[in-house]
Amino acid sequence: MIGAIIGDIVGSRFEWDNIKTKEFTFLTDECFFTDDSVMTLAICDALLTARGDGEVSAQAVASMQRIGRHYPDCGYGGMFGQWMWSDAPAPYDSYGNGAAMRVGGVAYVATSADEVRTLSHAVTAATHNHPEGLKGAEATAMATYLARTGTPLAEIERTIHEHYYDMDFTLDEIRAGYRFNETCQDTVPQALKAAFAATDFEDAIRGAISIGGDSDTLAAITGAVAEAAFGVPATLRARAMTYLDTRLQAILERFERAYPGKTAE
Repeated sequence: MIGAIIGDIVGSRFEWDNIKTKEFTFLTDECFFTDDSVMTLAICDALLTARGDGEVSAQAVASMQRIGRHYPDCGYGGMFGQWMWSDAPAPYDSYGNGAAMRVGGVAYVATSADEVRTLSHAVTAATHNHPEGLKGAEATAMATYLARTGTPLAEIERTIHEHYYDMDFTLDEIRAGYRFNETCQDTVPQALKAAFAATDFEDAIRGAISIGGDSDTLAAITGAVAEAAFGVPATLRARAMTYLDTRLQAILERFERAYPGKTAE
């Protein structure tokens, strides 16, 4: 899960100050974790805590509220912020890209494509129960799962194209005109393309950020797939960990003990 978190941290300083190039300093003192990292780890916590499939959705609600409330100012959307503090949280028909940025842990817990679909729906529908929200989360989880289990990126891209989104574009073609967008349908395909077109983990994150838009969320989605495909260099992982506080570090380390990520050679 460190891949999604690195994408979030690297993209954090560009969300409101887009950069349309891959040429930038990767991690700086201006970088920070946002709600993308917090909610990614909240879902990881839910997946570790739930005792059975029937409990996953309820545990997702509990974990997102409990962990999220420690970070009230980390960038939640308005509707999600209200949901997080609600005494009676209910889904609100969202198709925002928050559904996709937090779902990567599903790809490590699931043992089949069918389980990816089941778990993705369980952790997503608690908030983002619009069909486009559910689709964006499932596409991200499926791409990450397929990469984790050794499917070549070109084959994964064909699967996404056939079952989820039109992938007939390049980053170079969309870079000039792509603008900030918080929907799954205009964030997930672009984020996945950055992973599919990359040569290694860092190149994937640079590609995602280079098109502009909702940079931290784009790069978090890309990072989940890119970690599974390429692995994350140990030195980069160690540096990224310094941006997290001890609470978030502990959740990540607990998840990685149960479901190890991939380290780049």
